[in-house]
Amino acid sequence: MTFWSAPKPDPFAALEQTLDRATPSPAHRDDTSLSMVLVPGQGNATTQAVERFDYATLHAGPAAAPRVSVVTRAWEELMAWFRTLLSAAVYATLIVTFGFQVARVEGQSMAPTLEDQDRLIVNKLAYRIADPQVGDIVMLLYPEDPDKSFVKRIVAEPGDTIRSVEGRVYRNEVPLPDDFIPEEFRDTQTWGPEIIPPAHYFVMGDHRNNSSDSRSWRFVPKKYVIGKVQLRWWPLSHAKWFEGWK
Repeated sequence: MTFWSAPKPDPFAALEQTLDRATPSPAHRDDTSLSMVLVPGQGNATTQAVERFDYATLHAGPAAAPRVSVVTRAWEELMAWFRTLLSAAVYATLIVTFGFQVARVEGQSMAPTLEDQDRLIVNKLAYRIADPQVGDIVMLLYPEDPDKSFVKRIVAEPGDTIRSVEGRVYRNEVPLPDDFIPEEFRDTQTWGPEIIPPAHYFVMGDHRNNSSDSRSWRFVPKKYVIGKVQLRWWPLSHAKWFEGWK
């Protein structure tokens, strides 16, 4: 007599079936991160598979970390450029406010020394450490309208006496240097004498017969003298460093 007995359960077969059900198809393996955790079972179930999804990887993909790194570096570089530009703007403001200024000549009142559209560098520090000197070419605020600025030459300083005899200008009875002024630029006026008050200056254009200056609008307060015209940098062919009457 043959007796039939039920086959004993194969624990490894049960495990394989569980794994087959838990393993994603090839079409989905690129989109999930699968971790198999074996947990002791009870009764005939010897193992159990638990699928765990990494949702950060699922939504971001493998290139997320490099992208974040590139964006971060780009932002840091952008901020570095911004700080550099901001610093340059601050330094430029400080230089223009307290140091040097670029100016452009408009008109012929300072010819032949300066011509129309010449570009100049004005030294604003010069008169913070010393007083303007006779012979200096200066940039100044127009006393009758301080919103406007002029370029003229200082011909007399506080306490001086100045006058003109048929176009020849005398400071403290000594004639001013004028050999650089062409004959056609001279005038024939006689005026004065004028005594320059404290903290004021008398200015004139080198083009004596075509200049609006202290002969018509009187003295210039020292506080209106912006700075010393130090350099003509344009046109390059006529670049020149100015010092006094030279």
